[in-house]
Amino acid sequence: MTYVVVIVLVILFLSFLRQVNQYQRGVMFTMGRFSGIKEPGWRIVVPVFQSMTRVDIRVKAVDVPDQKAITKDNIAVGVNAVIYYKVADASKAVLEVEDFFYAMSQLAQTTMRNVVGQVELDELLSQRDAISDRIRTIVDAASDDWGIKVDNVELKDVALPQEMERTIAKQAEAERERRAVIIQSEGEVAAAGNMAKAAGILSAAPGALHLRTLQSMNDISSDASNTIVFTIPLEVLKAFTGHDKK
Repeated sequence: MTYVVVIVLVILFLSFLRQVNQYQRGVMFTMGRFSGIKEPGWRIVVPVFQSMTRVDIRVKAVDVPDQKAITKDNIAVGVNAVIYYKVADASKAVLEVEDFFYAMSQLAQTTMRNVVGQVELDELLSQRDAISDRIRTIVDAASDDWGIKVDNVELKDVALPQEMERTIAKQAEAERERRAVIIQSEGEVAAAGNMAKAAGILSAAPGALHLRTLQSMNDISSDASNTIVFTIPLEVLKAFTGHDKK
């Protein structure tokens, strides 16, 4: 009989035990009232009179579904994001909101649509990090009462209408052509300046033009397939003219 009583008591005691893992916190209720937070380990919970809800406090990565939004300049876009958050206060996450996981997803969706509606398309595409940080700040402030801490928000993709994608591609191509023309014209200006400078140097030094001509002929004659048409430089003609006068 004694063994039976012992066995019954052991079974009852084990039925009172609840395990709280290291990454969890236990929200304890006694007769329906909040009575404290249980740290990791084995905890005694008296059935009927007490209950305990385990809350995972690890960082959660939640994929925010695609949202249709209208930018400030009336462009329809589709955006999606990932939000990283964790439970900072387990008691608030249980007492203040029915399902904080669902609530955070809905809050992130509405906030993302509102923020996208406050910026123009160019800003949305070029300042994605700044917009993500703005969404994080708003969601973090709104979820403080739920005991939630938002670590980061990342905009994953911004989907544009096909006609807008074609327009942006044409603008990018036009910009590349414009830059190419500018670079080419700057090169031509630089080349013209160098040629003018070289011409000034050659004209200022006696015999320099003749030497340059001989150098060019030497470079051309290195290839046997080239045909050279020799033009007598003006300096040579002047030399002959001066000789006749003497």
